[in-house]
Amino acid sequence: MARRGSYAKGIAKREEILAVALDRVATQGFRRTSIRDIAAAVGLTQAGLLHYFDSKDDLWVAVLRRRDEEDRAAQWDAPDLASLLASVVRHNAEVPGLVQMFVNLSAAAATDPEHPAHAYFRERYESGRARMTADFQAMQADGRLRSDLDPAELASVLLAVADGLQIQWLYDPSRDMAEHVELVTRLAMARVSVGS
Repeated sequence: MARRGSYAKGIAKREEILAVALDRVATQGFRRTSIRDIAAAVGLTQAGLLHYFDSKDDLWVAVLRRRDEEDRAAQWDAPDLASLLASVVRHNAEVPGLVQMFVNLSAAAATDPEHPAHAYFRERYESGRARMTADFQAMQADGRLRSDLDPAELASVLLAVADGLQIQWLYDPSRDMAEHVELVTRLAMARVSVGS
């Protein structure tokens, strides 16, 4: 019984660490959030905090996974995945620290196959492309998407646009990331007028 109680307490502490880390990164920024600050906020030492994760990088990957879970659980007002992507990108402008984290890890560290974030991003892009491709195929079938587009290519391009815009937005927060994602979607849904 004591072991089961300790296990439950460990799970609860890990959840608390993730919640605090997610909030701190979102509000303070990725570079301004330290393991020491997170540990202090949850009543642990740095070593104590890292007892719950394999490494600092493992913690950051867990934070990204938690962010994805929360985004999936959110009630977005979106009729399809392309609109959903625009809604998520719009929300990202409200959590700049998480955008910093995503860009820093995806564009640099995670390209190394040995980095803990590598598998996370590979899986994230594969599943995102697969879901969007299926959604675009359904949109083509019911006439909402141009028939001359390859759904898989459009999915890759739309994800690349969203990620690239996040980098530009970090340099210039006045850029409207969602507006540009929606532009690509409108171009894909545009009808070619007959006889013009």
